[in-house]
Amino acid sequence: MQIFGVDIGGSGIKGAPVDLDKGDLAQERHKVLTPHPATPDGVADGVKQVVDHFGWTGPIGVTFPGVVTDGAVIRTAANVDDSWIDTDARVLLGERLGGLPVTVVNDADAAGVAEMHFGAGRGRHGTVIVLTLGTGIGSAVFVDGVLVPNTELGHLELDGHDAEKRASSKAREDHDMTWEHWAAHRVRKYLAHVEMLFSPELFIIGGGVSRKSHKFLPHIEGIKAEIVPAQLQNNAGIVGAAMRAAGH
Repeated sequence: MQIFGVDIGGSGIKGAPVDLDKGDLAQERHKVLTPHPATPDGVADGVKQVVDHFGWTGPIGVTFPGVVTDGAVIRTAANVDDSWIDTDARVLLGERLGGLPVTVVNDADAAGVAEMHFGAGRGRHGTVIVLTLGTGIGSAVFVDGVLVPNTELGHLELDGHDAEKRASSKAREDHDMTWEHWAAHRVRKYLAHVEMLFSPELFIIGGGVSRKSHKFLPHIEGIKAEIVPAQLQNNAGIVGAAMRAAGH
């Protein structure tokens, strides 16, 4: 069974048909740059470009980098334009895509669902926290495999700032930090704070940096929980969006 998944990020909008039996992309993903400012109309145009690239005409799952409630109403928009707040994304995107059925889900929740079903969290019980380190920090919290939606742990306070302003992949690039310094100081401190609050058995680190986990995971010390990279890497959001659209 194939369903289309789209992952809206702060820097790019990417998507592909997903094989839900394998938990992997059925075709190579297509990506367009996220417009700046990332307004609802601009992002909707980007989603349409990705979908049109494949000529897709069926159900579509779409992730959004913020809190998604009431089915598809956007409540926060930290890394896209504030005009998204209170927008019904399902209505907006459905109209832009010619009436195709659209399901909208928080981006980190989608990545987490995919990792728990097909990836590093498969078969794991207790408290598992998936963290996507990218333009911001997304989070997905699972208790015995059940998602606690819209946790937004990237906005915990760390050193007087939003944690994502200190420990995201973008923060590493903006401050020209080495992988070792970023991991040993910024990421370690953030994980220690989250661990103090939630005491998880497992942290799964996703986002684009998961492809380079060997560069930073060995430098994170003093965390009691197991720390592993996401197995689906940066495709987890696309896969999870498709899973949600299929009702998983």
